[in-house]
Amino acid sequence: MTEFYPVKIKSVTKETPDTVVLELDMPEELKEEFFFQPGQHLTFKMNFNGEEVRRTYSLCTNPFDRDFKVAVKSIPNGLFSTYANNELKPGDTLEIMKPSGRFFVPVEPNQARNYVAFAAGSGITPIISMIKTHLALEPQSTFKLFYLNSTSKSIIFKEEIEQLKNRYFQRFHVFFFLTKEKRDIAFLNGRFDDEKMKLISTKFIDIEDTDHCFICGPQEMIFLIRDAMINAGLPKSKIHYELFFSGESDKSLDSEVSAKKAEGTEVTLIDSGKEFHFVMGDEFDTLLDGALSAGADLPFACKGGVCSTCKCKLLEGKVEMKVNYALEDDELSKNYILSCQAVPTTKKIVVDFDI
Repeated sequence: MTEFYPVKIKSVTKETPDTVVLELDMPEELKEEFFFQPGQHLTFKMNFNGEEVRRTYSLCTNPFDRDFKVAVKSIPNGLFSTYANNELKPGDTLEIMKPSGRFFVPVEPNQARNYVAFAAGSGITPIISMIKTHLALEPQSTFKLFYLNSTSKSIIFKEEIEQLKNRYFQRFHVFFFLTKEKRDIAFLNGRFDDEKMKLISTKFIDIEDTDHCFICGPQEMIFLIRDAMINAGLPKSKIHYELFFSGESDKSLDSEVSAKKAEGTEVTLIDSGKEFHFVMGDEFDTLLDGALSAGADLPFACKGGVCSTCKCKLLEGKVEMKVNYALEDDELSKNYILSCQAVPTTKKIVVDFDI
């Protein structure tokens, strides 16, 4: 069963004209349960005119400081983000799921690691948590941040980043790239492209000495940087990324996979040690939507194949996923699937959420 906890808002701070930082007034009895890894996120649930809306936001603090903050950037027609930026106030209560996500590497205090990170806009939120945590707890490690924004006023956490640069001036270096402001250094103008990445990977980064590379932003940027780093010689296993999810999907791919759906699939869900049985109806094609319609209470957040909140294991039968931005090859080989993207293609499937 998916469990949400009511938590009050401690403060709401305007970070940029379209971004607020929400500080949660986490009760002492929940702080241990909500301990997180740098890079993980929280899932928030609210009802707007009877419609349940879930959104995930990355924590932007050092978990060992026991502070819980997220940044919410307003997006056009975004129900939750608009509400958070315009109406949410201290004392209001939000329902929150425990931290989740795998966009991190464990902290190793005795290791000397060299980290590289690329972020765009609000993609800085999980990255700044990593920077704060690894620099503070790994005194021999270094961090290089390449951060893209439209203007200097839209840079989220600019003041914090500058403070970190001053505190760790020998171990932390940051490069701000702007798309709508021209500066004297041409290299720092405009988006990441093949030419910029070739320069970064040869002049600014020692590929052989890079332990981990983190990328957070829109899909096109992530895949460009990922491929550039691989071509420069960085092993794929050292590259970690988290996508923005726009709410849009490839309609042609949706139709192609949906066409393979088996009719009247008998589904058995195992959740919290109990079995839930239902038959997939014609009006829904994904396992998650069919299960929710039948009354199952399952974990989910983005519904875009990005966050992995809905991850489960296929024990019997077959499914085909529309997209997958969350599961690694080794997980796929062990029959893990994303229920929000899984279309049943056999007459019977059994899936286990107790993983």
